[in-house]
Amino acid sequence: LCSSQSFAMSKFVRSSKYRHVFAGNAKLEESYANLKLSKNPWDSNYCAVNSQFLAVCWQTGGGGAAAVIPLKSTGKLQDVALFDGHSAPVLDVAFSPFNDYILATASEDSTVKIWSIPEEGPKAGSHQQAAQELRGHGRKAGSVTFNPVANNILATSAIDFKVKVWDIEAGIEKCNVDGHSGIIQSVEWNWNGSLLATFCKDKKLRVIDPRASQVASEVEAHAGVKGGRATWLGQKGLIFSAGFNKQSERRLAVWDPAKLSEPLVEQAIDNAAGIIMPFWDDSSSVLFTAGKGDGNIRFYEIVNDDKVIYFLSQHGTNTPQAGMCALPKTAVDVSSNEIMRLYKATATQVEPVSFKVPRKSDVFQDDLFPDAPGSEPSLTAEQWASGSNADPKLQSLAPGFVKAAAPKAEFKPVVQEKKVLSEAELRAENEKLSQRIAYLESELVKRDARIKELEGK
Repeated sequence: LCSSQSFAMSKFVRSSKYRHVFAGNAKLEESYANLKLSKNPWDSNYCAVNSQFLAVCWQTGGGGAAAVIPLKSTGKLQDVALFDGHSAPVLDVAFSPFNDYILATASEDSTVKIWSIPEEGPKAGSHQQAAQELRGHGRKAGSVTFNPVANNILATSAIDFKVKVWDIEAGIEKCNVDGHSGIIQSVEWNWNGSLLATFCKDKKLRVIDPRASQVASEVEAHAGVKGGRATWLGQKGLIFSAGFNKQSERRLAVWDPAKLSEPLVEQAIDNAAGIIMPFWDDSSSVLFTAGKGDGNIRFYEIVNDDKVIYFLSQHGTNTPQAGMCALPKTAVDVSSNEIMRLYKATATQVEPVSFKVPRKSDVFQDDLFPDAPGSEPSLTAEQWASGSNADPKLQSLAPGFVKAAAPKAEFKPVVQEKKVLSEAELRAENEKLSQRIAYLESELVKRDARIKELEGK
């Protein structure tokens, strides 16, 4: 009877090769210590990583800086290379997926700068000369995100409530999208780089067609005032969002962008206060979520059935993360069956956290490591801007197929001259800003009146 019951119960256990994924924190000598992570209260991840470098938003006494650290330089860092050409704090950093030596930084000074890292590696000390400067946002630039298929195409957002797309080599703004009414907390490209998903403090998830410079669809995703994040689920074509409800409970949802009116699935996470940072691994269909201000990393499997999302497990520590980034799939350690490596940033340290699938065999596990997006773009910036679409070019992860670190690719920025406004243009801009200030002041008066009305009830 017992064996019959066991057999009956076993039929209800969902089969998954990722059920027993386990996480391991790096040793101190394998981490990056003696850092000064930015203390700026912004909603970015504060760090980025590629196969060669780690970049961190750096805390400085004045101006703004990003530290660039070779991945091999682990342990307690003594001298750090600081790319510090901004006049205000750096809020976000991102590496080009097709050139390990190109770094983008967004700053409170309203500019986005593109940095060219020396081929021999960054030298300790100050680096103030950016390869390119992108000017166009009217207020703090808050995010930078590279297109996954088109070379030198970058999406940015700022608290002027605009999303812009740039050709960073030409230094030209290609697209400008209005339609947001709050701080934009995340901007992410879909699998083939044709669409963007944004999550905004106005509680809305939006799907953007950047080349049409318009919001294609939108929905109020989470009702809480803290906002949230959203990311595309790779080849599945779905969107994951994480936010808060009115009771400040953290919640997740999965959406079909073709019909955003209702989520495919929605469920509670917990009552912690931090924004959720999502990281998607398309090869395994496993989603990793890390909460800002807590030490938990939860991971879920996304499957093609009615339930859609299945909780796998969680990795918890007593050390809260302030930020986090994910290593590109082509750089993970396939010999140890590592399917994901996250880099956890705290105030003074960045610690690698490795997620592995236990297997007895030491043979390459091709079912765990299908071909993944490589370092070769599918489109030029001009092809993308003209309307062409293409999937990422895939690369085998099998030993012998993984390419060595590529030499520094050619990057020839065309620096645009700064436009000097005429007196008439300055007057027109002043009038426009004055009207905007008057409108915002009237809205504040309405809000204060509404608050007093509610307090009187």
